[in-house]
Amino acid sequence: MKKMSLRTRVLTGTVAAAALGAGTFGAVSANASAPAATPAATVRADTANRDLQQSTHLTVDAATKAAQAALDAAEKENQRVAVSVVDRNGNTILTLRGDGAGPQAYESAEKKAYTAVSWNAPTSELSGRLAQTPNLKDIPGTLFLAGGAPVQVKGAPVAGIGVAGAPSGDLDEKFARAGVAALAK
Repeated sequence: MKKMSLRTRVLTGTVAAAALGAGTFGAVSANASAPAATPAATVRADTANRDLQQSTHLTVDAATKAAQAALDAAEKENQRVAVSVVDRNGNTILTLRGDGAGPQAYESAEKKAYTAVSWNAPTSELSGRLAQTPNLKDIPGTLFLAGGAPVQVKGAPVAGIGVAGAPSGDLDEKFARAGVAALAK
């Protein structure tokens, strides 16, 4: 057997490594573009299963309808507000900032909506609880000022509507309730 020079061995090794690398890259690329395999077993949701729980959530269309109704009610009274709708878990579905609403209104509306759905009560009622339990105000994401109203189905909260920016919390809450009422139509 003929002995190869160092240069030939290095060149042969480089070509072999490049070919191996190209083959590996091609295999990975082919696998990445191949359709995903169907799972071997699928889980079927059985509503009779005690380990599962169903919950009711507003659609984006319903949340938009409620927020727009609240914003329209405020505009009829020449109030510049922001309106926020959150789901049962306190996640923001949408927030509308009306023309001329102050910069604080956006965040305040979200916090009022979150507070209303968290306690399933209008925030005007909850603000009264601060006298007995002042540390409630320390719970992150909450705002115990009038202007939030829960959306309920069979007494259970499914969403919260918060309004902020009017000169009083009573007005904010009146507009939030207009949003809740729009969902009943």
